[in-house]
Amino acid sequence: MKVVVNGEEKEIPDGLTVEELLSQLNICKERVAVELNLDIAPKGRFDDTILKDGDRIEIVSFVGGG
Repeated sequence: MKVVVNGEEKEIPDGLTVEELLSQLNICKERVAVELNLDIAPKGRFDDTILKDGDRIEIVSFVGGG
């Protein structure tokens, strides 16, 4: 199935969760916020939020500095 991640169309397996997508992309879930179809996905639900064909995902990383 196809989803859009940060503006880029990607082909992913059916039934993939947000957490599994982050793992495939080598992204640490503790340091990101995920927007799924214009709604913030709760971090505690990443492991049971199943992505669907056509979903739009925005992943924002937190960066420290000063």
